[in-house]
Amino acid sequence: MRPEHCVTRNHIEVFHNRVLPSSPQRIRFRTLVYGSMLPLLVWAGIAGFLCYVFNPIAPMVLCGLFVTLIALGFALRRRRKHSVRCSFYGALGAVLAGSLDGF
Repeated sequence: MRPEHCVTRNHIEVFHNRVLPSSPQRIRFRTLVYGSMLPLLVWAGIAGFLCYVFNPIAPMVLCGLFVTLIALGFALRRRRKHSVRCSFYGALGAVLAGSLDGF
């Protein structure tokens, strides 16, 4: 993959469409997190609820699941010759956006 196409609007779809720039360009981590704010807030609320109802082990398991999925997405993207930055952003964005598709 050519470096100029890595981490572009066409390559990474951020969950919240209004955050994306109007043309293909590199996006920053802050933009990715801002665009994924809804899934972050929902899963933080779920983790807080699990901690309140059960014990701190339940949210730790949930966080471990997210870290595992992000690591798997990162590894698959690196295998396809994406850059490290592109692989991390793509894996994080895919996990957060895909986690709320069922709702």
